[in-house]
Amino acid sequence: MYQKVSTDLNFVDREKEIEKFWRDNDIFRKSMESRKEGRTYTFYDGPPTANGKPHIGHVLTRVIKDMIPRYRTMKGYMVPRKAGWDTHGLPVELEVEKLLGLDGKEQIEEYGLDPFISKCKESVWKYKGMWEDFSQTVGFWADMDDPYVTYHDDYIESEWWALKEIWNRGLLYKGFKIVPYCPRCGTPLSSHEVAQGYRAVKERSAVVRFKAVGEDAYFLAWTTTPWTLPSNLGLCVNPDETYAKVKAADGYTYYMAQALLDRTLGKLADGEKGTCAYEILETYSGKDLEYKAYEPLFACTGEAVAKQSKKAHYVTCDSYVTMTDGTGIVHIAPAFGEDDAQVCRKYDMPFVQFVDGKGNMTQETPYGGLFVKDADPVILKDLDHEGKLFDAPKFEHDYPFCWRCDTPLIYYARESWFIKMTAVKEDLIRNNNTIHWIPESIGKGRFGDWLENIQDWGISRNRYWGTPLNVWECGCGHMHAIGSREELEQMSGNPAARTVELHRPYIDEITVKCPKCGGEMHRVPEVIDCWFDSGAMPFAQHHYPFENKELFEAQFPAQFISEAVDQTRGWFYSLLAESTLLFNRAPYENVIVLGHVQDENGQKMSKSKGNAVDPFDALAQYGADAIRWYFYVNSAPWLPNRFHGKAVMEGQRKFMGTLWNTYAFFVLYANIDAFDATAHTLEYEKLSVMDRWLLSKLNTLVKEVDADLDQYRIPEAARALQEFVDEMSNWYVRRGRERFWAKGMEQDKINAYMTLYTALVTVSKAAAPMIPFMTEQIYQNLVKSVDQNAPESIHLCDFPLADEKMIDRELEENMEGVLETVVLGRAARNTANIKNRQPIGRMYVKADHILHDFYREIIADELNVKEVIYSQDVRDFTTYTFKPQLKTLGRRFGKQLGALKELLAGLDGNRAMDELNEKGSLTVMIEGREEVLERDDLLIEAAQLEGFVSESYGGVTVVLDTTLSEELIEEGFVYEIISKIQTMRKEAGFEVMDHILVSLEGNDTIAEIVRKNENSIRAKVLGDEIVYDRSATNRKEWNINGENVMVGVEKL
Repeated sequence: MYQKVSTDLNFVDREKEIEKFWRDNDIFRKSMESRKEGRTYTFYDGPPTANGKPHIGHVLTRVIKDMIPRYRTMKGYMVPRKAGWDTHGLPVELEVEKLLGLDGKEQIEEYGLDPFISKCKESVWKYKGMWEDFSQTVGFWADMDDPYVTYHDDYIESEWWALKEIWNRGLLYKGFKIVPYCPRCGTPLSSHEVAQGYRAVKERSAVVRFKAVGEDAYFLAWTTTPWTLPSNLGLCVNPDETYAKVKAADGYTYYMAQALLDRTLGKLADGEKGTCAYEILETYSGKDLEYKAYEPLFACTGEAVAKQSKKAHYVTCDSYVTMTDGTGIVHIAPAFGEDDAQVCRKYDMPFVQFVDGKGNMTQETPYGGLFVKDADPVILKDLDHEGKLFDAPKFEHDYPFCWRCDTPLIYYARESWFIKMTAVKEDLIRNNNTIHWIPESIGKGRFGDWLENIQDWGISRNRYWGTPLNVWECGCGHMHAIGSREELEQMSGNPAARTVELHRPYIDEITVKCPKCGGEMHRVPEVIDCWFDSGAMPFAQHHYPFENKELFEAQFPAQFISEAVDQTRGWFYSLLAESTLLFNRAPYENVIVLGHVQDENGQKMSKSKGNAVDPFDALAQYGADAIRWYFYVNSAPWLPNRFHGKAVMEGQRKFMGTLWNTYAFFVLYANIDAFDATAHTLEYEKLSVMDRWLLSKLNTLVKEVDADLDQYRIPEAARALQEFVDEMSNWYVRRGRERFWAKGMEQDKINAYMTLYTALVTVSKAAAPMIPFMTEQIYQNLVKSVDQNAPESIHLCDFPLADEKMIDRELEENMEGVLETVVLGRAARNTANIKNRQPIGRMYVKADHILHDFYREIIADELNVKEVIYSQDVRDFTTYTFKPQLKTLGRRFGKQLGALKELLAGLDGNRAMDELNEKGSLTVMIEGREEVLERDDLLIEAAQLEGFVSESYGGVTVVLDTTLSEELIEEGFVYEIISKIQTMRKEAGFEVMDHILVSLEGNDTIAEIVRKNENSIRAKVLGDEIVYDRSATNRKEWNINGENVMVGVEKL
């Protein structure tokens, strides 16, 4: 009938079987085909790079990016899922450099661009197979047979079209600009790349004496980059702030901001000698100091300035100078700071740049050949020796490092190509406001704030392996952007333009005729930022606009994307930037931002710390479904996830284990009874209350999960599934087991089977997007094995629809009341230290909602209580004690606190609680004075009278009568004996339907109890015979309520 189900929770091997089933039967392609007439719901896959290995964070991104498209497919949508590969960029070059033993651009060019580019193409696919295995193991469904690849010529040609459109709008320009620059890689970085590499560093800054011309006085200026001092051209003050000329205790006369005198010079004071730190001689506005000259700090700078016939080394004014740090006077080196460069342009100062493209000090300086950071301590030492260093305080700040090679970045003046994003700032903000960000705080906060301060996009890279910038330049100065192969052929007259590979060095061989002067135009040497590649994927994956125009328009914008939070200024931005520039609309409608995966202590994972988790090891140990489930249920997706095995296993046990065991239970008894679900129908009017309750909960669940997933509320959907499965197993099945054990096939048994079958199949379909492997296995066994006309896979089924007629809110509320009462009853039993198998005579319940007899019987049976009595007054069994809350009353009552404590201890607890519940406060008299005490002023504890135990929560109070009669104690013994025999049956490996012989030895008291209750015990344990004079095969000594007895069982 149904295939027998093992109850072990090792799902890994089963997942491999399902993976093979999907592959052999082409289930992913069929899921796409089956929905080709449905509405399009587009998902964009952010392209990984295949020359790096997957890490545990990729499991999180994969499972989120897989689950939502699975859900939408089951809802009837056609969900394109084209995989992609990010193939360009410096990481690939660095890998190849390492492989070839090269170091830097000079050696690459010596080696030759043609063979170097060929090696880059090979390197790109280094881990392709690993990524594909990883994706299949995780259950990530995407079209990997026909992926988009960013180095393909068609993809690049689409990017050329985009850049030409941007050029035509006048937004692609060449500029001389201060850019974040990596001297190791020899290329500038975009602002979103810089944002990925900040870390805290401790360095020495410099407070430097600049000698004023014509007087014995110095300007004190502060800098955090001593290596820029040899390139100093000016000082800058705030024109609106007050500056002072002071005589300092160290014998020098200084100019600096008055507001910062104490902070900078205060340490010069000598309290013992009564010496003040400084004496103010004069004060000025910053504007008064403008054009005041000083001597060059280094001779090389003065020499360089003299050759340019421009003035330098004087005080300038600008409002960007603040009074928050330093001295209020800023040193200016225009080659290394955008603010500095703007000030120098305003004052028409010369340009000096004593740092080369490798980040080394040039030979004009005394520090030629030293890397800038290595030059810092040498420069400070020299300045100190010459009496020009006032102080070199240590400070800690966040400094940017290259995210690719970990070299400190420098801000460096370079000719670069830029996209003028500042021109479309308002469009970016407006389009961003149309996106549903999850969480909203990222889109409106972190990302939105960044857009408010957007900078032009530094698009060019002085490297080799990348999309070539499509600008050709003539010696006459004319430049032209090429937008297609066709245009390149027309302008070059070279048929090779139709087929030439669109990479360096091949494309550089194509020259075009200058339309201005007739001269030969050559392509500029730069390639573009690889983030532009990934941001172009919505159109470039389709080779738009050269083909697939209708397909692109049908799949743009995407309804859903998801990546980790570090893509906020990466892929999320490049997508929005290019879409705004080209189409002036947002490229995605919904985005789930994912938090980083941390270790169990909340620390960032890294190989160097030894806390990194290998995703393949984790998948092999726990299985894909267990890890998927952990990421769904653990926390909101945007929060950091603390990944560790114990948490994964706990989630597997609570949800997957419970669902699997319930499924195994059904299969076990359905096979015993040869029950075929297809031969019966669910007849609602014939169902018991428990059946109708489960089906009501089931349909409520379907509504809830559907609504949650529709709005991307992933943990909420997961927790709803987990709660339902728990109640299905630990309430419905546990309470109804005897219905499945009943002989024959009466209607009640059919109802139980059909109800549980319906719940298992439906909950599996609802959970299929989340745990695709296990739900497939359940579906194949429960559905496909008995109905050959059913869809081939659970992932070819529709998502379940809730049947509103089956939802009974009153029934659910009543059963919720039962569950609340049972939980409190169990807690009271624990307090009284009375086992569940020991019957209790009476339980009293106080609740606003009084349950009918049917529900009372459930409570009585569940708690093993003979009688459940509802009463609105349980004061005969319970009372309350009151104590003062010291936090609120200690200061108020002071010395009277003891009297208050005594008064509260003597109150009638029940009467005081009635007053508190009625009025919200309690009025007492202390030494003739009336005092009103609020609930928060009191420590209240429920107390029970002897012989009774009570528990209260949420308006419900239960009271157990703990007095046990002889009859109740004997019945408790019977239940304990049955339990021990059932345990031994299981330990001996007996089947459910095996009949047994039971033996008892060594305790007359136990033997007498068994003799009196032999029929009921035999019926419960399938015992055909109980013997007292010989031993059964399997024997074990037990302590039953203080009585030692030898119990034996053997199969008949």
